[in-house]
Amino acid sequence: MVDFHDLVDLCRGRRVYIQTHNFPDPDAIGSAFGLQKLLEHYDIQSEICYDGKIDKLSTSKMLEALDITMYSRQEIEPRLTEEDYIICVDSQKSGGNITDFVGNEVAAIDHHPTYVKVPYLFSDIRRVGACASIIADYYLQQGIHPERTVATALLYAIKSDTLHFSRGVTLQDIAAFSYLFPLVDKGIMMSLEMNNLEFRDLKAYGAAIENIRVYGYTGFSRIPFTCPDAMIAILSDFILSLIEVEVAVVYCQREDGLKFSVRSEREDVDAGVLVAEALKGLGNGGGHAAMAGGLIPRENQPLLGNFPDGTIQDRFLECVRAQSPEAK
Repeated sequence: MVDFHDLVDLCRGRRVYIQTHNFPDPDAIGSAFGLQKLLEHYDIQSEICYDGKIDKLSTSKMLEALDITMYSRQEIEPRLTEEDYIICVDSQKSGGNITDFVGNEVAAIDHHPTYVKVPYLFSDIRRVGACASIIADYYLQQGIHPERTVATALLYAIKSDTLHFSRGVTLQDIAAFSYLFPLVDKGIMMSLEMNNLEFRDLKAYGAAIENIRVYGYTGFSRIPFTCPDAMIAILSDFILSLIEVEVAVVYCQREDGLKFSVRSEREDVDAGVLVAEALKGLGNGGGHAAMAGGLIPRENQPLLGNFPDGTIQDRFLECVRAQSPEAK
């Protein structure tokens, strides 16, 4: 078990930035906010930063309702120096979903598997359902009750990343829920969990339904227009909800390339391994056994040939069969 005081000692006297993965989701935001406020307890100031966009109604509502301030790459880069300390939260350096900012990445707090080992000065990588559960554990171990807004952010993050405790849940996530639940603002929590579907999302659902293809227990859907990361993830959960589908692969064309979201509810098919292997030589990917993501950069898309959808499906199906020989 790591000692949080080691991180406190590391950060004293330094300019500290807390960086989430690109296109931060509720878990990344809640974890970063919780860490920021806990460091404040030890008189350490920090700023939360990210690359990409806050691209979903649920995350923008979260920032507004809980008064969380995050700075984009464009806002933060002019004041970053190589001497500044960066703490990667809900992400790891060279993980494929985080931009390398100017500064020294001295620490990582994350719940994703490690694909590229980095010699951090402080590291806490745990295989739990949500990164926010790790931050909640820091509060619990320090005997510090989080402010009501912090508790709400952490609990909302845990519920979001575990799909309301139906995905990747561990005993530590349950313990975090039990600790945080009496401390949250119930009204804000209800507001965050309701009315998170935007009218434009219906178009994405329609495209996912229209373009779905199922081979054995693996379902594919290509969204023929740009979708935010959060929406692609929601659609992959939606496809996985079909009785016939146990592995879901959803992807869409974005400005930077083809973005993938992968889900698996089979014990013999690891979504993180699946996307990493299927995109090998084309792009990068990774994540948990139940959920993962990846990207084929735009410059590599010609490698897919004249029938890119067929190539993508063949590569994924081959990798599914490699993990699960019974797959068709």
